[in-house]
Amino acid sequence: MSIRPQSVARAKTINLGRLACTHLPPHGTLIDRMHPPLVLGLSVGLGAMAGLGLAAGGCAYAAMWPESRIFGDTLIAPQRPGELALTFDDGPNPAWTPRMLDVLASHNVQATFFILGNHAKAEPALVRRIVAAGHLIGNHSWSHQNLAIAPARRVQEELAWTSQTLEEISGAPIRYFRPPFGARRPEVLRVARWMGMTPVMWNAMTSDWKNPSADRIAAQLGRKIDRLERRGSAANIVLHDGSHLDMATDRAPSVAATGQLIARYKNSHRFVTVDAWG
Repeated sequence: MSIRPQSVARAKTINLGRLACTHLPPHGTLIDRMHPPLVLGLSVGLGAMAGLGLAAGGCAYAAMWPESRIFGDTLIAPQRPGELALTFDDGPNPAWTPRMLDVLASHNVQATFFILGNHAKAEPALVRRIVAAGHLIGNHSWSHQNLAIAPARRVQEELAWTSQTLEEISGAPIRYFRPPFGARRPEVLRVARWMGMTPVMWNAMTSDWKNPSADRIAAQLGRKIDRLERRGSAANIVLHDGSHLDMATDRAPSVAATGQLIARYKNSHRFVTVDAWG
């Protein structure tokens, strides 16, 4: 991120790659007439900094908040209470993805796996196993970079390399994309759609990637699912079967929490993959 201060009468601009967020400061107020130049300069400087802070906060919300539509529409979840989509990020992982697949198979539940391209290249047989089990796979970028601040060329490479790798392994087109960290800007969404993919976010997630308790993970997600249902919405649930940082990361809590969630909701809810929603 770069912040370039301008003169008082000009716009303050925050650049995030190709994104520009602009804040125009107010002028012609009583402070212009009531304070000497030094005080005026200090006041305007502080005001400009506050304006920049607000603009930066707005950009961060637009780029990172999963339900923000400021930078464009994404697929989250429809108004269909009773439908749940289990989605898994950052795999495939040779230790934990097979165990996640076993849990899903034991309940006859299909899920959506958003796969990292570099992990897919290392584990092609595991990708084929995911697909053969009837699950949907999607693009989660090549190396889990923050695409909201990555150069445009890098965004294109991360998405193109991953889709090409997954399509070569699976023999099917890749139609869905979830940005790492949920971080996006207009260019990221444009590139994804140009490649024929629908950007997908979520509305139910906990910090399962660092929480050692399956019970707490399942309980937190259960509360979010129930709250969404009261609001008349389906739940798009994020868990992790892998890690972009360390292949040896323990995902046992996420696997166990998945089993608990399915057991809790399988008799009252319908589990779907995200292609059921658009």
